[in-house]
Amino acid sequence: MPSWAPKLFQCLREYDRRKFAHDLIAGVTVGLVALPLAMAFAIASGVSPQSGIYCAVITGFLISALGGSTTQVGGPTGAFVVVVYGIVAKYGIDGLFMCTMMAGVMLVLLGLTGMGAAVKFFPRPVVMGFTNGIAILIASTQLRDFFGLRVQHVPGDFLGRLEMFFRNLNTISPAATAMAAGGVLIIILFTKYLKKVPGSIVVLLGGTLAVMLLKLPVETIGTRFGGIPNGMPKLDLPAFRLDLVPILFSSAFTIAMLGAIESLMSAVVADRMSGDKHNPNTELVAQGIANIASPLFGGLPATGAIARTATNIRSGAKTPIAGIIHALTLLAILLVAAPLAKFIPLAALAGILMVVAYNIGEWSEIPQLLKLTKADISVWFITFLLTVFADLTIAVEVGMVLAALLFIRKVTATTTVSEVTDEYIEYGRVHILQDKSIPDYVAVFRIHGPFLFGATDKISEVTDRLHQLPPIIILRLRNMTAIDATGLVALEDLADKLHATGRTVILCGAMDQPSRLMHQAEFEQHVGRENICANIQEALARAAEVYRATTEYVAHPHRRQSDS
Repeated sequence: MPSWAPKLFQCLREYDRRKFAHDLIAGVTVGLVALPLAMAFAIASGVSPQSGIYCAVITGFLISALGGSTTQVGGPTGAFVVVVYGIVAKYGIDGLFMCTMMAGVMLVLLGLTGMGAAVKFFPRPVVMGFTNGIAILIASTQLRDFFGLRVQHVPGDFLGRLEMFFRNLNTISPAATAMAAGGVLIIILFTKYLKKVPGSIVVLLGGTLAVMLLKLPVETIGTRFGGIPNGMPKLDLPAFRLDLVPILFSSAFTIAMLGAIESLMSAVVADRMSGDKHNPNTELVAQGIANIASPLFGGLPATGAIARTATNIRSGAKTPIAGIIHALTLLAILLVAAPLAKFIPLAALAGILMVVAYNIGEWSEIPQLLKLTKADISVWFITFLLTVFADLTIAVEVGMVLAALLFIRKVTATTTVSEVTDEYIEYGRVHILQDKSIPDYVAVFRIHGPFLFGATDKISEVTDRLHQLPPIIILRLRNMTAIDATGLVALEDLADKLHATGRTVILCGAMDQPSRLMHQAEFEQHVGRENICANIQEALARAAEVYRATTEYVAHPHRRQSDS
C-alpha cells in the first residue's frame, strides 16, 4: 500500500461485521452531534443554516474517505466563523465560495509537496493567542440570539457587537435568555454526569419541542431563514471573479492555515485516544479536496473537528467508515426531517455555541503559559489582542513574525565562546557517557541543539518505540541549548505518555536557559523533583535506586505494605 494512500483503503483489508457495528453506532451518534453544530456555525458565520449541514455532509464524507486518519471527523468548525463572517460581509457568498476553493487548492499543494509537517512551525503561544481570540469572537457573535435582542444587523467587529449589545439591553427576551442559559447548564451537567448522552442533542430536541408545544415567543430558523430545504444538496457552480483572486488570497491563506493546523491537531488528539498514527500529508490532501468540493454544493470551509472526532472515538469508532456514516446520517436527516428544522430556536443554538466557544479557548492552558518567559507571554497576548480587535489574518501574520524573531533571539542568546580550561574538562567528566555503563533496564535519549517549535516532532524517536522501551528512560539534555513553550509542552506530553505506560522518566544535564524555563513552568510536576538530575552520573545512580525499589516491591509487596 503506497504511503500516501487513504487510511480507508488500509482499514478495509481487515474489515468485518464487528467493526461495522462499532462504526455504525459511532457514526450515527456523531451525525446527531454534528447537526446542531453545523447549523450554529453557519448562522454565526452570517449564512443560512443549510450551508453548515451541506458542508458537514460533503466534507464529512470526503475527509473520512480520502484522509490519513482512521477516526478523524471533518466538517465546519468554530475556527472559521470569524473569517467567514468577514468575507461574506465584504464580498458576499460567492466571494466566500471562491475563498474556500482557493484555500482547498493550497491545502492540496501542501499535502502533495510533503509539507504536512510544516504546520508544526506555528509555535504554541501563537496558536493559543488566536484560539483564545476566536473563542471570544464566537461568543460575541451569539449575543443577539442568546438574549433574544431585537436587532436587524450584527456588526462585524468585536467592539461594534459589544456596543450593539449594551445599546439594546432593553429588548432582551426573558424566554430566549432562559432557553439559552438553560441549554448551557444542560450541556455542562450532561458533560459531567451523563457523558454518553450528547448534551447538545438534548438541548436541540428540548428547545424544538418547547417551541412546538408551548408556542414560546422566540426566534427560530423558520422565522429568520424560512426553514431548511428538503432534499439532496444541489450542485451549483459559484460565480468566479478573477479580479477578486489577489484580494482574497490573504483570507484564503488564513483559511488554509487554520484548516491545516486544526485538522492536524485533531488528528494528533485522535492518535492519542485511539493508539493510531495519522499521515499528515494524506490528511491535508483530503482536507483540500473537501474544501474544493464544499462550495460546489453551497457549503462552508471545513477542517478536522476535535470535539466530533473525540466523540467518534468514545462512541467506539474503529475505521473511517464511522465518519462516512456520520455524513450519511446528516444526509438522511436532510431528506426526512428537514421540515421540522423551522421550529429549532436560535436561542438553543446560541447556548450550544457558547459552550463550543468556551471549549475552543483552552483556557486551562493560560496559567501554564503565564509561567513562561515574558517574550512568550508577549507573543501570546499580542496575537490574542490582534485577533479580537483587529483581524485574524493580521494576528496570525504578526504572531508568526514575532515568533520568528523570538526564535532567532533564543538561538543567538545560547551561542557562547569560551576558553577550555582544566576546570571545564574536570566539570565535564560527570556528563560524559564513554566511561559509564548503561544497564539493560535503562534507555538514554539525548536532545541535541535548540528544542524549539518546528523541531518538536523529533521526539517521535521516543514515542514510536514506546512499548519496546525498558522501564526507565533518561533524557540527556546536556546539549539541548534552548527550549521554548512548544518544546516544553512536547516534553510534558512525552513524560505523561511514558508515565501512563508505567515507566519512570529521569532528566539530566539541562543547561541554564532550559533549566530556568522548566523550573519556572514547574516541569518537575510531570517527572518528580527527585528525577531531575545535574548530570548523567547522578541520573544513572537515580535509575539504579528506582530499579531496586521497583524490583523489591515486585518481589516482596507485603513487606513494603507492612513497612508503610
